[in-house]
Amino acid sequence: MTLNNQKILITGGAGFIGSHLADHLLSLNCSVIVLDNLEAFYDPAIKRRNIAHNLDNPNYQFIEGDILDMDTLMGLDDDITAIVHLAAKAGVRPSIANPVAYQESNVKGTQNMLEMARAKGITQFVFASSSSVYGINPDVPWKESNYVLQPISPYASTKVSGELLGHVYSHLYDIRFIGLRFFTVYGPRQRPDLAIHKFARKILAGEEIPVFGDGTTRRDYTFVADIVQGITAAIQYDKSQYEVVNVGNCDTVSLSDMISTIEQVFGIEAKINRLPMQPGDVPQTFADVSKAGELFGYKPSTSFKKGIEAFHQWITAEQVVEA
Repeated sequence: MTLNNQKILITGGAGFIGSHLADHLLSLNCSVIVLDNLEAFYDPAIKRRNIAHNLDNPNYQFIEGDILDMDTLMGLDDDITAIVHLAAKAGVRPSIANPVAYQESNVKGTQNMLEMARAKGITQFVFASSSSVYGINPDVPWKESNYVLQPISPYASTKVSGELLGHVYSHLYDIRFIGLRFFTVYGPRQRPDLAIHKFARKILAGEEIPVFGDGTTRRDYTFVADIVQGITAAIQYDKSQYEVVNVGNCDTVSLSDMISTIEQVFGIEAKINRLPMQPGDVPQTFADVSKAGELFGYKPSTSFKKGIEAFHQWITAEQVVEA
């Protein structure tokens, strides 16, 4: 479908990825409804800053609400044309400490969103899955055809469950379900608990950064603008009813190289505190994005250094705002 004049619901739309997506969709003449419960996993004031510049836009509506509340979901507009479901409890390590809460929010919450879509006749559903579904898989780069998934954290298992629920609703109710497996998204507005943001703040403050393992773990870091490109293409995709697709950078960066790139861009040497590997962590992530390219023209274009430079500009300005 074309995006002009579409009304798109973004759950979790006050967060890192969701707020960037909202900005982009508004620039394409879409109407955007953001549903976010402003959960205190990190300071809700950060999310409020993410959306503040859009609150006076007549094509933007913010609703503070929870995907676990069916009354709120059923009270949303009946003319929504697509759902981008980003809302979820985030984080591999916290999910190990509180797996039941992750199951409730991420699995039941996704079921609720699909039920709402069924009831309102919304037939385009884009779901934020995760590279964590692949678990420890030495066969890289990871392809969607690796059907034997062995997740190693409760968070990852909830994302597998979300993909499977999507297949059920696609099969039974003709909802087009596109599951996007995101690979380590970074950039301006990144959550403060994630490594690049956490490391940058500690480096700027002259504090030690916690480095788990020997620095050889590798991640397929994907710049947020490239992720937004992938989501936008998935909203418009109409060639099949159910797809699960990697959205990454098709490149890997070691933890040591990530730190050295931050040092280079920021012009500050990091102080490192080496710690053991953490349960639930995987040694590498690496996306094969050829399917996304074939289905909807996805092509990441931001190098890791360019992305860190953009992040540096943002966090420097952010610190001025906070001061």
